[in-house]
Amino acid sequence: MNSKIMDIKKIEVWDGNMAASQAFRQADIDVVAAYPITPSTPVVENYATFEANGYIDGEFVMVESEHAAMSACVGAAAAGGRVATATSSQGFALMVEVLYQAAGMRLPIVLAQVNRALAAPLNVNGDHSDMYLGRDSGWINVSTFSPQEVYDLTLCAFKIAEHLDVRLPVNINQDGFMSSHTAQNIRTLDDKTACDFVGPYKAVNAMLDFSKPVTHGVQTEEDWHFEHKAKQHNAIMRSVKVIDAVFAEFKALTGREYKRVESYGMEDAEIAIVAFGTTYETAKIVVDNLKKEGINAGIIAPRIFRPFPLEELAAQLQNVKAVACLDRSAPGGTVGALYNEIAGALFNSPARPVLSNVIYGLGGRDMTVSVLTGIYKDLVKEAATGKLNGTIQRFVGVRGPELNYYNA
Repeated sequence: MNSKIMDIKKIEVWDGNMAASQAFRQADIDVVAAYPITPSTPVVENYATFEANGYIDGEFVMVESEHAAMSACVGAAAAGGRVATATSSQGFALMVEVLYQAAGMRLPIVLAQVNRALAAPLNVNGDHSDMYLGRDSGWINVSTFSPQEVYDLTLCAFKIAEHLDVRLPVNINQDGFMSSHTAQNIRTLDDKTACDFVGPYKAVNAMLDFSKPVTHGVQTEEDWHFEHKAKQHNAIMRSVKVIDAVFAEFKALTGREYKRVESYGMEDAEIAIVAFGTTYETAKIVVDNLKKEGINAGIIAPRIFRPFPLEELAAQLQNVKAVACLDRSAPGGTVGALYNEIAGALFNSPARPVLSNVIYGLGGRDMTVSVLTGIYKDLVKEAATGKLNGTIQRFVGVRGPELNYYNA
């Protein structure tokens, strides 16, 4: 790496955006192509500053749109480089067409996605609308809960994406403003240790390797399309072993442990909430409070959204009597996506907990300890009666008339 690179102390005070930027820098990326959008702009702004100050050897490319940003990333990755970018919300929506190209061409691009509501109405604050939009595009999707996790898991993302048994892009999600703009103490790796952990880039089917000519983005139609997509799906499902191995290696290096499904208080839980993102951290406080009252509550958070940890989630919910699935995205005329995933995970298992869907926090509305406590108290009633306390779906924290849908 560049001899001018700054030394990183053991502990830094970074927000989630800076954590992603520093992980990019330490990963020794060849190309970052980007177009700014709130609240992810500081990720690439910081990285551009690193380039201007001579701290990186790679290229920073400013383009005319987010669609162009991902297109440039696809070109650079196909040419044989380590590549990354960042975006949010409407910018991510503009990228979606090219996300499928990146996954289908098996290009190990890393995307720092700072989750934000999708318009209309226009909103720059965090919810999971954009994360849900891209969940089936063929990318490995990772959910982070804090700036520390953004730093750690971005480093892991390069190692997972580039593994020869995977070769797929990875999307690292963090909550807009709640993580991206919240500064915390971050335990960092020094530059050499981080770079060595990620490892040297190994190009596969590089377009600039003229000794082995290749074609990217070919047309297949019915002759071979099915086989290509089956192999792509096989790769993302097979990535589970690689993800576990990378997490284990990172734990051995740092002492920080990550699992594909994170949980707290589930050892004796009779009621549980399932949620993504920073809500997990808040729910842990509520779980501790409820256990002091003699209520056996727990919180589960899928760390990996794709490939979805169906069997692991089902296993953790076998002894739970009532479960609330929290979706931080407007459901658009059905139950939330996470509710559907959990229902599917439980369908062929012996467990039959009372299962409800909670829509919350849209457009950055706070999820507080008091609101979460109320959700858990509803679960206590459902666990006692074996029946829903109202309807399958309810909106919590919204002003105006009570919004409950899908009568049991």
